Amino acid sequence: MNDAIALLEYEVRELARRRGIDPAEDFTAFRALISEAMIDYDDRSLAGLVPPLADSDGVAKGLLDAVAGLGPLQQYLDDPGIEELWINDPGKVFVAKSGRPELTTTILDHQSVRDLVERMLRASGRRIDISQPFVDAALAGGERLHVVIPPITSGSWAVNIRKYVARAERMSDLVAHGSLPRAAADFLDAAVVSGLNILVSGATQAGKTTMVRALCGAIPASQRVVTCEEVFELNLTNRDSVGLQCRQPSLEGTGEVPLRRLVKEALRMRPDRLIVGEVREAEAFDLLIALNSGLPGMSTIHANSAREAVIKLSTLPLLAGENVTAAFVTPTVASALDIVVHLDLANDGKRSVREIIAVTGRVEGGVIETSDLFVRGGDGLHRGGGIPGGLERFERAGYDVLALLSGGGRWA
Repeated sequence: MNDAIALLEYEVRELARRRGIDPAEDFTAFRALISEAMIDYDDRSLAGLVPPLADSDGVAKGLLDAVAGLGPLQQYLDDPGIEELWINDPGKVFVAKSGRPELTTTILDHQSVRDLVERMLRASGRRIDISQPFVDAALAGGERLHVVIPPITSGSWAVNIRKYVARAERMSDLVAHGSLPRAAADFLDAAVVSGLNILVSGATQAGKTTMVRALCGAIPASQRVVTCEEVFELNLTNRDSVGLQCRQPSLEGTGEVPLRRLVKEALRMRPDRLIVGEVREAEAFDLLIALNSGLPGMSTIHANSAREAVIKLSTLPLLAGENVTAAFVTPTVASALDIVVHLDLANDGKRSVREIIAVTGRVEGGVIETSDLFVRGGDGLHRGGGIPGGLERFERAGYDVLALLSGGGRWA
């Protein structure tokens, strides 16, 4: 059977080459080519020229995966229950289901891993080699790829593919998934419509990108949204939106476009909203400057709590240069940031909102004052008693903040 499949794969590849069909670009034509090759093979099998196939449909799917897809990894990308896939070494391929890792039965070899990575990077135009041992890229299906090669790794290529299984378009989708209660979702929707600046924090895989995407669903359709990301992940459905992503340097070390440059360029594109995928370094300074200019925006940050996210956002801008001091950054964060939404990934893989705090705008003794809007208790997220700043912005948008925080709604 393996010999028969190998023969068919060779014939399919040769047919595609002769006819000039690129499986990645013309999937319909390639699928028709496989059907034609399978019919021809079955005819030869009936004549006793080649061994018969026990499962023609399975073989056809395998050919599609091997030539047009990612071979043995394609089954995991096609499985809607799998959130992430990673390779520690060719004999250890893991997947994550509902936040829990599982070791698969797939066994590759070093050359297969290299070939698969090369195929994945082909469409993105990005590269990986000794001079550039890390790469971030997006696959054709929107999955995020990250690869690290030796000598940075101990010997094998480390590959990670992050999927987006349950894409939430609006906060109501997260309510349906049990990530937060309706009252909290309604308040966040109102905060977005009212133009408050929101920071989403949490650990890796806590659902920060999904939360930002859901929040963006509340942005009025008349507003122009510009996003800045290292690799395209948000893929917003907003009517008037433009996505920007970073670019790696060329082989000569030129042409790099870092996140800081994207934020600066985005401000020249007439945005009504600025979304920065994640701040890790000095780009936090440029984000602060943009938000402090009256431009509403959102971003994500890695942190262990909402309070720590505020502290981290007050520290990262200091990396922008020696002339940037805490005396400038701390009050700027206090005046520019309005809401912090902190997410949690439980041991059972469930993602939820752990707390929502408001930044009041006041600074006491170098410490930014915050107020608890929603806090997690034993049985879920509860009202915390705090009141957000920016009340006049809620009023201009037609919202009664106290009613929202108690589960009420919008003014008539």
